[in-house]
Amino acid sequence: MALRSNGRNLSFEILRRNGSLDDEHDEAIFYRSNSDPLQSDQSTNAKSARTKRKKKKKKKKTPATAHASIPESPTAIYGVVSNSFDVNSETTNVETGDIRGNGLEFNYRAQTVLLPVTTEVVDPEFQNLRGAAELRQRTVIGSAGGVVEETETASPRIQGEAKEESVAEGGSASKQRSEPNGNVIPKLQTAESLDWKRLMAEDPNCVFSVDKSPVQYFMEEMSIGNSLRSTTTLGNEKEREIVYDTIFRLPWRCELLIDVGFFVCFDSFLSLLTIMPTRILMTVWRTIHSRQFKRPSAAELSDFGCFTIMACGVTLLQQTDISLIYHMIRGQGTIKLYVVYNVLEIFDKLCQSFNPDVLQTLFNSADGLASCPPENMRFWTWRFICDQALAVAASIIHAFILLAQAITLSTCIVAHNNALLALLVSNNFAEIKSNVFKRFSKDNIHSLVYFDSVERFHISAFLLFVLAQNILEAEGPWFESFLSNALLVYVCEMIIDIIKHSFIAKFNNIKPIAYSEFLEDLCKQTLNIQSEASKKNLTFIPLAPACVVIRVLTPVYAAHLPYSSLPWKQFWILILFAMTYVMLTSLKVLIGMGLQKHASWYVNRCKRRKHHLHYD
Repeated sequence: MALRSNGRNLSFEILRRNGSLDDEHDEAIFYRSNSDPLQSDQSTNAKSARTKRKKKKKKKKTPATAHASIPESPTAIYGVVSNSFDVNSETTNVETGDIRGNGLEFNYRAQTVLLPVTTEVVDPEFQNLRGAAELRQRTVIGSAGGVVEETETASPRIQGEAKEESVAEGGSASKQRSEPNGNVIPKLQTAESLDWKRLMAEDPNCVFSVDKSPVQYFMEEMSIGNSLRSTTTLGNEKEREIVYDTIFRLPWRCELLIDVGFFVCFDSFLSLLTIMPTRILMTVWRTIHSRQFKRPSAAELSDFGCFTIMACGVTLLQQTDISLIYHMIRGQGTIKLYVVYNVLEIFDKLCQSFNPDVLQTLFNSADGLASCPPENMRFWTWRFICDQALAVAASIIHAFILLAQAITLSTCIVAHNNALLALLVSNNFAEIKSNVFKRFSKDNIHSLVYFDSVERFHISAFLLFVLAQNILEAEGPWFESFLSNALLVYVCEMIIDIIKHSFIAKFNNIKPIAYSEFLEDLCKQTLNIQSEASKKNLTFIPLAPACVVIRVLTPVYAAHLPYSSLPWKQFWILILFAMTYVMLTSLKVLIGMGLQKHASWYVNRCKRRKHHLHYD
């Protein structure tokens, strides 16, 4: 390496690539040009140094680890390298790291070497020497084994030579940025850049390789196994259970629960038409027979309240012209038919949610009126009257909504332009869309099943209205057509309920056993053994459907009365009323006893199953 100053060559070689900092016998050679004035004063010493170098070059070099000690000091953590240079002599002592020459002395001691550190040797006196001294960069690399390796580069003129020496020694030179005052900012060596193609070539399991021919790709896809592996996952036993629950186990449990709920609603409806009038007649007969007025009980006040609601509803519905409403709805377009039906169905569900609360308020007022002290009689009487008026209004509104719904369904059945099919498709698939893709809890599904049971009963009331209208106004053979249309409505409603509950249970991770638990709760409600802190019961108020059915069947009875004088007409009315009462009472007893037997059997069966599971 050469150091140039003002056209004169000053050359010296420090620490050859195979040398070591701590070699006891090696010395670095310091060359100077003949034109350098410093050389003229020390020519003898220079020749002696060259002679010594030639002699000692042949000797075997000791390992660099002989004297590369790393003292324990706090600065060792940070890899601090302490350098000092003195310009005194020309000779170089490798053992101590000193370079001596004529007027120049470089003292270098590596106190602590822990991490690869690059330093740049800068001495202000040496920079000012001869006006243009060059910077020399030395890299000291220390390792945990104590090996010290040193490379040096001169900047900026001999930077290329330094890079070649560093590559030959097996290390990469660290780039440094020097400041104007001669200080050095150390930097970590940058990692080798990632060669993407080399990585893909070296990694045999690399999945990102795309250097394939179309035939190769197709053969790999053929031999890899499942062709839908990227869009499906491997099924397990749990997934298989979900599939069979959705298709087989849940539908029949859901349909059984809805059917039992339907018969519970039907039993309540028959109780309103048979038990309630009988109890009222017995109360009136007892009052007349005893000839003294007693304060009625809460149950008797409730019966009188329900009878008042039903009488007011039937009276107002009798004033309604069904033919006018029928022709108004029939004159509308097909799309407006199912839009009207959907709107009426929404209001029907709102009334189903609100009317039970109103009736509970009425029953609460009846209980307070029956047990209040005499001084509070006036307050509780007015409260009962207000609640009675509110219950009458709410029930009448609900009865009108059900009547309009029944007329709309009758219009669709009688029409010959597939209006019934359009109504069923629109209504049922709108029901699926509004329920299936929502998040439901177990209690919400419980209430939804009860709503479906009530809806099934309302549809039966609508079909009874259609039957009554056909009896009064239809001409020609109409029964087969009515039967097929009624069967279509029932089948569609049953299929839609099954699909809806199956996928609601699938999306919300509800097991089919949950519907068995719902049925057990309903059976306990039928047996009146369910506690107040238990789950929500089936709530159904049959007042509005009863008003609609009575309004519809009254013209049918009137049309079949014989033409005779008034006494005979009244006699036939009493006969028909007694026959209807007997039939409804018999049906009530049959359905009620059947529900009781089924509920008792199912509750005992559930108890036995839980008992076996507990001991197993």
